[in-house]
Amino acid sequence: MTKGTSSFGKRHNKTHTLCRRCGRSSYHIQKKRCASCGYPNAKIRKYNWSVKARRRKTTGTGRMRYLKIVHRVFKQGFKGLTSSKSKISTQKGTKSNEKSAATASQ
Repeated sequence: MTKGTSSFGKRHNKTHTLCRRCGRSSYHIQKKRCASCGYPNAKIRKYNWSVKARRRKTTGTGRMRYLKIVHRVFKQGFKGLTSSKSKISTQKGTKSNEKSAATASQ
């Protein structure tokens, strides 16, 4: 029996399947462990000896749905975070203020 082509023909079982956390086909079925992200560990798997792998997965490579908003607001000095009163209710002599004044006097 050789170690090459004839041995590779016998491989038809899957050892890894899709990981529910990282989405890669690295979840080992028998070990119940993802080789890529370390799921079900609470902390994500990352090592300093693989700089390229960390560069691929680091913050900024995805959507950053919340963090890009924080970055933008930080550059403005966190000015737009407080909710201001609407301009309609603060203006005097508007129809809504006249109606409320009329109902209050009755």
